Amino acid sequence: MIDSHCHLDFKQFEQNRSEAIENAHAAGVESIINIGTDLESSKFSVNLARANAGVYAAVGVHPHDASTVTDTLLAQIGELASDPKVVAIGEIGLDYYRDRSPRDIQRKAFRAQLNLAVESQLPIVIHTRESFDDTVEIVREYASSLRGGVFHCFPGDAAQAEAVFDLGFHVSFGGIITFPKANMARTASQVPIDKIILETDAPFLTPVPHRGKTNYPEYVKHVYRKLAELKEMPAAEVEKRVDRNCQKLFGLVDTFGG
Repeated sequence: MIDSHCHLDFKQFEQNRSEAIENAHAAGVESIINIGTDLESSKFSVNLARANAGVYAAVGVHPHDASTVTDTLLAQIGELASDPKVVAIGEIGLDYYRDRSPRDIQRKAFRAQLNLAVESQLPIVIHTRESFDDTVEIVREYASSLRGGVFHCFPGDAAQAEAVFDLGFHVSFGGIITFPKANMARTASQVPIDKIILETDAPFLTPVPHRGKTNYPEYVKHVYRKLAELKEMPAAEVEKRVDRNCQKLFGLVDTFGG
């Protein structure tokens, strides 16, 4: 299993970060990707990945902090991106729900980081909320030069997922698919498994049966089990195929058997 998106740098893990990583590995989570949301968290993610086997980093600036993106900051993110444990630029994108940065600034920062992804030849991790059409339109401008990417915690329906696949991208699902009557679960059941990766977004969006508590990377096992149920497939087959999707996307292994 792979937790393709979490935030172990957040304060919820200050007292038990190492334990959270150990517990995840013990639960069968072989790889964890810690996702940057600003310069400091990106630095933290790289250092965390350097210090822990099976932990990787993504570096970038979340749309909430788009107003902080300058040429100097982009150069620093670019330097971090050269580290061998960095597997993606992210999370980047647009958020018109919170609107914590002006939308024109969000779009400018998004494009700047897409250029960085092209230069770095790294895939991207996209955050989009109430902004799907604009996000797809902007990514389409760069898609032919990008090494792919994922729309994390995918908010759309199956038709919108097709627009993502047309870009050559994947969609990611998390603990929400375990919630009763979740639209995300319906979408997960409808889209091809070879276009899916899974995540926790820890410490948020904790899956059933731990809903309402802090989320941990080890809980991605519940997301895998739910996807197997939705797909009516053996859990081992789901794990094999989803893990391969993630490994290929982020370059976590060099060769693939089976």
